[in-house]
Amino acid sequence: QVQLVESGGGLVQAGGSLRLSCAASGFTFSHYFMRWYRQAPGKERELVAIISHTGGSSNYADSVKGRFTVSRDNAKNTMYLQMNSLKPEDTAVYYCNVPFLTGEDYWGQGTQVTVPS
Repeated sequence: QVQLVESGGGLVQAGGSLRLSCAASGFTFSHYFMRWYRQAPGKERELVAIISHTGGSSNYADSVKGRFTVSRDNAKNTMYLQMNSLKPEDTAVYYCNVPFLTGEDYWGQGTQVTVPS
């Protein structure tokens, strides 16, 4: 079955960096767009970044443009989110997501990123 497992979260000071990973299994990873979302306490889940199936194109939320970079390694069935210049407002649980054309949506369990103010 489809599985998405995030890792790499943690506590980092403002201005620091983290790299999140999302290991995928149970589907043909290289055929699908992938997405990173985040959800801060008391807020709705927010789309952070999207990457095409080849990795050739990507899009970002305005709030992270120029600071975050999404990438993927289709040979390793893994997507990444490099987060630089982190701010307290980046504190959230980060989730990877794969939308299927059938309308099904799969999510990982999330990884916590905390940037103290």
